[in-house]
Amino acid sequence: MAKPRFRLASAWASLGPRFLPFADVATPDLPLSRLLRLSLFQVSVGMALVLLVGTLNRVMIVELGVPASLVAVMVALPVVFAPMRALIGFRSDRFQSELGWRRVPFIWRGSLLQFGGFAIMPFALLVLAGAGQSASAPLWVGHLAAAIAFLLVGAGLHTVQTVGLSLATDLVSDESKPKMVGLMYVSLLLGMLVSATAFGYALEEYSHGRLIQTIQAAAVITLILNAVAIWKQEPRVRGSGAQRAAPEAAFSRALAQLVRNTFGIRWLMVIGLGTLALTMQDVLLEPYGGEVLGLAVAQTTRLTGLLALGGVVGFWFASVTLSRGTDALQMSAWGLALGVPSLAAVLMASSTGEVMLFLVGVALLGVSVGLFGHGSLTTCLRMAPPASSGLALGVWGAVQATAAGLGMACGALLRDLASLYLEPAQSYAVVYATEMVLLAASVILLFPLLRSFDRLRKVVP
Repeated sequence: MAKPRFRLASAWASLGPRFLPFADVATPDLPLSRLLRLSLFQVSVGMALVLLVGTLNRVMIVELGVPASLVAVMVALPVVFAPMRALIGFRSDRFQSELGWRRVPFIWRGSLLQFGGFAIMPFALLVLAGAGQSASAPLWVGHLAAAIAFLLVGAGLHTVQTVGLSLATDLVSDESKPKMVGLMYVSLLLGMLVSATAFGYALEEYSHGRLIQTIQAAAVITLILNAVAIWKQEPRVRGSGAQRAAPEAAFSRALAQLVRNTFGIRWLMVIGLGTLALTMQDVLLEPYGGEVLGLAVAQTTRLTGLLALGGVVGFWFASVTLSRGTDALQMSAWGLALGVPSLAAVLMASSTGEVMLFLVGVALLGVSVGLFGHGSLTTCLRMAPPASSGLALGVWGAVQATAAGLGMACGALLRDLASLYLEPAQSYAVVYATEMVLLAASVILLFPLLRSFDRLRKVVP
């Protein structure tokens, strides 16, 4: 009987190259089956994101009766670790264990953090909600346990994704890095789609016991997926002994050098502002479709899939175009610019009543996110100093994840404040109009960098 890890990898690879837009990144030394197996760590990250932001968000508010404000705080806790991604990536660039690995120990530690958080999470949530026999427990116990659980999962997924992407880019040439990034993020989106469907089916008939089984199953699956993903992926350097991470001063110098090579603080501001603008509507599209356009629950639940499909198209187009020599900075500008008409279509749907216009806007918004995300990440990778891909991915991830968390929170807060004085459709319109203004500001902020294309040519061979 074949071992489970090989059966899992074979099933994942059986999709076939013709269904995978980034399959040509494979080489005889790095076959497609190995790449797809490595991408399983992104599937585990996607599963964690869906569980935290989607499934548990709804279960805590509806089934467990937890106040929405407390739920928002818990869901936002993983963002606390987002700024640490830069340091994690830097240390994985320079660390070497006794076994000769750099990346693998960090991925495994992150996997254990995710497992620990998921293992205690269902019981912490039941104590938090005062359900069953936990009703007599002190209130602070539930708050503390739930906060620890969310923090552990957040720290784990940020570590796994940052170092896993670094390992993936280590395995390919500079020319193939855009396609590798695209492949990894398509795996993330597919993992989110499959996980959302599976969690919805598992919790269709809710009970406390079913919640415990579902979350603990996610904990076990996380360990399995990540173990399969990193199996025999990173070459070992023998005989050099363990090296501790470089001191803080070295990290500061490396970070300053990276910032100088990627157009300075202005470029990080573009990443943050652009991501903020493109994520403010993330938690509002489904309620907007139901409250303003009158869509049924079954129809609004498909919006996540439509947005993810647009993201896959965006990543595919960006990977193909960048591999043909297009400037990654220009790709970022295209993504920001496309976001403006996309949000305009979503906004106009409320006045025209055209559901199809709304769906087109959502799909184009996903494409915009894919173009901007791929372009900005590839820019950081291509301009990173030698042997600093982990730091580059960490900096990008820190800025992007922090801005995304703030964007979702600001969008919901702005909508709630506007609803105190305006009609429902108008309150959503305030958010969408604000996003359009921020996207325009991001393009203006990026324009001087586009004029520095010659400098990019000098830095990137």
